Amino acid sequence: MNGEAMTDETEAKGADAQRDRPIVHPAWLHPHDTLIEGYSLEVTAKDIEALTNAASTIWAGAPIAVPYLPNESHEARVAAAKAVRDLGFEPMPHFSARRIGSHDEFVRFLGDAVKVAGVERCFVVAGDPSTPEGPFTDSMTMIETGAFESAGIKVIGIGGHPEGHPVMSEEECWQALETKCAAIEARGMAPLIVTQFAFDAEVILRWLKALRVRGLDHPVRIGVPGPAGIKTLARFAAMCGVGASASVLAKYGISLGRLIGPAGPEKFLDALGRDLGPEHGAVRLHFYPFGGVAKTVDWITAYAAR
Repeated sequence: MNGEAMTDETEAKGADAQRDRPIVHPAWLHPHDTLIEGYSLEVTAKDIEALTNAASTIWAGAPIAVPYLPNESHEARVAAAKAVRDLGFEPMPHFSARRIGSHDEFVRFLGDAVKVAGVERCFVVAGDPSTPEGPFTDSMTMIETGAFESAGIKVIGIGGHPEGHPVMSEEECWQALETKCAAIEARGMAPLIVTQFAFDAEVILRWLKALRVRGLDHPVRIGVPGPAGIKTLARFAAMCGVGASASVLAKYGISLGRLIGPAGPEKFLDALGRDLGPEHGAVRLHFYPFGGVAKTVDWITAYAAR
């Protein structure tokens, strides 16, 4: 791949693969010149004001994922999805299986998100609690209810784990991903794979190749940490189980001997864009704005201009 430019061949393969599936997002149908184009963002309900302030500098129709966090009310979650829609973006609320107390609670949130915010895309995840608060033990138990397609949902996002999973073997991770993608397609929806953020482009590229070799040709969004203080990035890496050895951080541009100051994903995206090719399939980016929405969007704008 030349620089960060996606090849026409990559886009053509992606378009062919999606021909008989619901559209993940209209932007995926058009070739893009750089890796940064068509990015998505993750914005919590409490950061909607920051999203509103930065809205004019974010591309129209951008997918905005809204995590399902503890200690938030049903009303706050629905209001956040509606605010995203009202700003001209595409809301993609999360459904955290083990945090949902009942089937009625699940269906109520899903129904209100569709009715109030026009939601067509959702992201399902097992969630952090080791013990479920209700009937759902993992994302598959939610997918298998049939509630998503009954509500008119077109796309289901699921997690990808390039660095492995804390409680599953590598083969178990692949089997789970294959099973979920097949179940989503069988129900008439399109799978979208979104990875945890990472610091090592080589790991991501190897995982993408392995994904395609297994016949999983679905669109992938690679998680990218937005610019933030080095200590903040290290803290989130520890919380999320992201590989952050001294050698990996050095590739990213972080020295463990210098924990004061900010760090951005320039080196990571340069390396990813340089080596990304048709064999990696349809790929775009998903930003986690650990340093704040405004800082992340400003960084994206500057990087794109470069």
